[in-house]
Amino acid sequence: MSRIEAVLVDFYGTISAGDRAAVERACARIVTACRLPLSAAELAVIWGERFFEAIEQSNHQHFRTLYECEVSSLEATLAEYGVAADPRPFVAELEAYWADPPLHADAVAFLQDIKLPICCVSNADSMPLAAAIARHALPFDAVVCSEAARCYKPQVAIFERAARQLGVAPQNLIHIGDSLHSDIGGASRLGITTVWVRREARIHDIGTSTPDHVVERLTEATALLLRR
Repeated sequence: MSRIEAVLVDFYGTISAGDRAAVERACARIVTACRLPLSAAELAVIWGERFFEAIEQSNHQHFRTLYECEVSSLEATLAEYGVAADPRPFVAELEAYWADPPLHADAVAFLQDIKLPICCVSNADSMPLAAAIARHALPFDAVVCSEAARCYKPQVAIFERAARQLGVAPQNLIHIGDSLHSDIGGASRLGITTVWVRREARIHDIGTSTPDHVVERLTEATALLLRR
């Protein structure tokens, strides 16, 4: 490993609890309201796959916000079952989660114990992410979200923007996240050292990238960084 001068960290699912509970609550309401022939858990996976497809096609000149991707992907999912319901009321529950997610129990200690500059790098819209960070008074030195970068992880441009904001070369960065696809796949393309936090609460991960390190909790990532 190169000398680490700064830390990049994902937010939703890594610092904050993942959106599984919010998604499954929304899906349960959708299944009931639209009389869909599947369970809430099945809908969560199907909708999630459509959502990943939407963000993969929403980068740079084709950029759409996370909210727009959630709405369009749910609309497409419902259409597959012959349902023409307005998806926005169902997405509203996710909007509330994005602005006020609970934190993982290991998050605050991790941020306090790391004595290097830390940049939050998140696939998120600007306002909900800013609200969540402010609500929990999290001490990030910089924040880069997909709406500001006009692209989503695993696009390397969002990681390049974070490196520029910190003034640190990619080979001297370490990125910590819970998604093999978005976090590990994106950061590794730029030569950033990667740490996968293997959270068990993820609904679905389409990634197959191999991280440099695997941890079960952020305290293990702290120990790794302190050794460096």
